Amino acid sequence: MKHLTWAPLGAMALAIAAIAPAQAAEQKSVAVTAIVEHPALDAVRDGVKDALKAAGYEEGKSLKWQYQSAQGNTGTAAQIARKFVGDKPDAIVAIATPSAQAVVAASKTVPVVFSAVTDPVVAKLVPSWEPSKTNVTGVSDLLALDKQMELVKKVAPNAKRIGMVYNPGEANSVVVVKELQKLLPTLGLTLVEAAAPRSVDVGSAARSLIGKVDVIYTNTDNNVVSAYESLVKVGQDAKIPLVASDTDSVKRGAVAAYGINYRDLGEQTGRMVVRILKGEKPGTIKPEVSTKMELFVNPGAAEKQGIKLSDELVKSAAEVVK
Repeated sequence: MKHLTWAPLGAMALAIAAIAPAQAAEQKSVAVTAIVEHPALDAVRDGVKDALKAAGYEEGKSLKWQYQSAQGNTGTAAQIARKFVGDKPDAIVAIATPSAQAVVAASKTVPVVFSAVTDPVVAKLVPSWEPSKTNVTGVSDLLALDKQMELVKKVAPNAKRIGMVYNPGEANSVVVVKELQKLLPTLGLTLVEAAAPRSVDVGSAARSLIGKVDVIYTNTDNNVVSAYESLVKVGQDAKIPLVASDTDSVKRGAVAAYGINYRDLGEQTGRMVVRILKGEKPGTIKPEVSTKMELFVNPGAAEKQGIKLSDELVKSAAEVVK
């Protein structure tokens, strides 16, 4: 009888021992880094995690997840990139242009998926918008600037001078400035620029535009978005309306934005990561652009910044921030 009792238990122990290594081997690792923490980039990170979980990759179970922010410092971004490359994860997700550039510079072999990068070609992350044949692919937040300027005209129909605060060291912002320099004259508008190389410079750069501009337009410049409240204060004090290109900034005091939902952008990025975890090579995956655009408006912020939004514009919004 004893022999009959112990034999199945022994077999069970062997079976468990055989299964455990297989489960451990199935665990995937994803390292995520962002140049700075602000609502739009945080939404990308959370969207990536949601998409991974939806595909069955859950942190602590089938997924090893690590995240680090460079806190706006490109030197720190390079350190994080080197650490992550040394960890040899199954994929690195690099959020925003400076972080993506740091990671791509650090490895030619570890799969890299960029996100929230306006122009990955200009940023030299990939050679073209076709499959890169390298270790890099990703999702861009490239915006249709003509649609952005249509919104500016709806918010402030009499505006002629468009101000823009940006970091001249951030590739995605330089792209937007160059495009606006070409586009605005065709619309009877002029661009007035103010440089903010650091987030602490955003307030003073915005103040330098007082008396020179009718509207301030903000793109997804990470310095500007991380210090958006200082821009809002200038808008309120000088009665200059702020029009943003990311919807999260409307909740923080911009008058309106026709922009990308960054949570959706993160989920789109996460689905790309899943493809890589399942065996696809990044170099065979064509870089994508987020196409889902939404209009957010903030009538209360508009009033504080000296204008009233038209009923038509407010009614057409996907979300009205109270």
